Amino acid sequence: MMHTTGWNGLAVLLLSLALLPVACGDHDYGDEGDHDHGDSADHGAGDDHGHGHGEDEGESWAVTAWGEHYEIFPEIDPLIVGTVARAHTHVTLLEDFSPMTAGTVEIVLRGSAGDTVFRATEPIRPGIFNVEIQPERVGEYDLVFRIEPAGSTAGSTTASIAGPVEEIPGGRVRVGTVEDPGGLLTPPSGGGEEEGEVSFLKEQQWRTPFATAWVASGTLHRAATGVAHLRPPAGGEAHLAAPQAGLVLARPWPYPGQRVAVGAALLRLVPQVAMEQSLATLEGTVSTLEGELSTHQARRARLEELLALEAVSLRQVEEARLRQATLETRLDTARRDLAATQAVREGRGEAEALTVRAPFAGEVAAVEASPGQAVEAGAPLVQVVRTDRVWLEVALPPADARRVAEGGIRGVTVDLPEGESLTFTTDAGARLVSVAPRMDASGTVAVRVEVPPSAALLPGATVTAQVHLVETVEGIVVPTTALVDDSGVMVVYLQDSGEGFSRHEVQVPLRQGDRALIAALPLGQRIVIRGGDAIRRATLLAGGQNEGHVH
Repeated sequence: MMHTTGWNGLAVLLLSLALLPVACGDHDYGDEGDHDHGDSADHGAGDDHGHGHGEDEGESWAVTAWGEHYEIFPEIDPLIVGTVARAHTHVTLLEDFSPMTAGTVEIVLRGSAGDTVFRATEPIRPGIFNVEIQPERVGEYDLVFRIEPAGSTAGSTTASIAGPVEEIPGGRVRVGTVEDPGGLLTPPSGGGEEEGEVSFLKEQQWRTPFATAWVASGTLHRAATGVAHLRPPAGGEAHLAAPQAGLVLARPWPYPGQRVAVGAALLRLVPQVAMEQSLATLEGTVSTLEGELSTHQARRARLEELLALEAVSLRQVEEARLRQATLETRLDTARRDLAATQAVREGRGEAEALTVRAPFAGEVAAVEASPGQAVEAGAPLVQVVRTDRVWLEVALPPADARRVAEGGIRGVTVDLPEGESLTFTTDAGARLVSVAPRMDASGTVAVRVEVPPSAALLPGATVTAQVHLVETVEGIVVPTTALVDDSGVMVVYLQDSGEGFSRHEVQVPLRQGDRALIAALPLGQRIVIRGGDAIRRATLLAGGQNEGHVH
């Protein structure tokens, strides 16, 4: 397989500084097995980036094979009977797309006479194993890669350190002669040998957040999208006011965001009477009422005696009893006012203070008073909201609201201002609360959905929400991280080979959380699900572009 060179010295320097070296040319492994991917200082503008095999270079070939745990990408010299062909084999761990740094890599030629095994027991660089293949017979063979990471034992199916032992089919190859060199006949199922229109080398993949996955079909629920307002659930917002005029004490003192339990003390209030009246006045009031009550108690007792003699009416006795109860109440209030005032004057005011408590468990949303402030009865003090549930009030077109009312929902996705999203399914606690019976002035219908709490969902905020309907739609489903915005055009990158990628413009009719439905993408190929932006940047730099599309 031939590679062409798109580098010059300036590009190498710029991309090395950017930590994204890009090479459209071949690797230069050197006579000692070194593996330079265009980021070596030895590469100048006139370097041909070849394998160093002279006339045989034109017959070199490569193949890419994926197993369950590893991706194998060897670049192999022509297969000539009796001649050593070097296979510079890149091994990537699919668990995290890092290079395999220790273990054994075997290349097997499997024919009717059995297996011929060639191996490398250590990498020449992280992820790169130099396997020397010296075929014994001309003919066609099944190509097999066997990966045995460090820590595994012979014959085992698992490895204790790097991962499991795995055997990966590599397609069908032919061993030829000097006059007619051999190479790859048929790539493995799901593998490839095409170089692709975009080059992104293994070293770049290994040092960049990068991942691929098989293109696969799936289902998403149809969705109705609208602007949503975040609110506490019904009855989940309380504005607490001063029960009477008084002075707000400094302890305890709530703060916005504070979590409180039901009945928790939020504020304390010293009644205003304790601050406005003098001790002498209050003491005089208590003394006067005590005298009136004593006199009236004696009068009531005399009337009850006369009632026994039928000298007075029952009505007179009942009026006397009611008058006595009124005086007792007034005296009790006067005594409490006197005690409160005395406590304030002596520095013991907190003992007589009234306590404002949380009506339910939740969080303090606002504090509308200040320590030491004198407030009137009914003045706002503190606001508390429930945080165990959140309501989304989504404004939907009438047709979508009707479908929700008739079929219910399967969940909801909230798009956050930071570009992230949260998805709640009905299995995870989302619940349809209600659909408004009428259309509002904006021409939409309010659909209320209850979701579990989240630190990102703040009551009062306005977001965009997708209400997932019960009806589903099938198609190619990919992670949203696979989508790359290429100057306003949505694209994805398919991996045609180990280092070759192709750019595909796609339509995205539906997104739900971290998944998206796209059209016209072939099954059985690998799609870049993380790192597409890095491939795009590398392509722009390699082409000398600052912006625009790469075709």
